[in-house]
Amino acid sequence: MDMELDLKHGIFLLGGIALGALGTIALSRGKLDLKPLCADVLSRCIDAREAARERAESVRETADDIAAEAHAIPAEGKAAEV
Repeated sequence: MDMELDLKHGIFLLGGIALGALGTIALSRGKLDLKPLCADVLSRCIDAREAARERAESVRETADDIAAEAHAIPAEGKAAEV
C-alpha cells in the first residue's frame, strides 16, 4: 500500500514539474496572454461577491420581518385580553 501511495505521489510530482516547465516555456515565449484571462476571472469573482451580498441582504430582511412578527404576537395577545 505504501508503494502505491509513493507511486501516486511521484506521478503527481512529475506531472507538476512537467506542467510548470510547460508554463514557464509558454510565458517566456510570450504566447500565453494572461491579462484577459485574469480580467475575466476577476470580473466573475466580483459578480459572485455582489450576488452573495444581495442574497445575504435578502436573508437579513426576511429574518428582520420574522423577528418583527414574532414580537408583535405577544402584543396582540395582551391587547385581546384587555
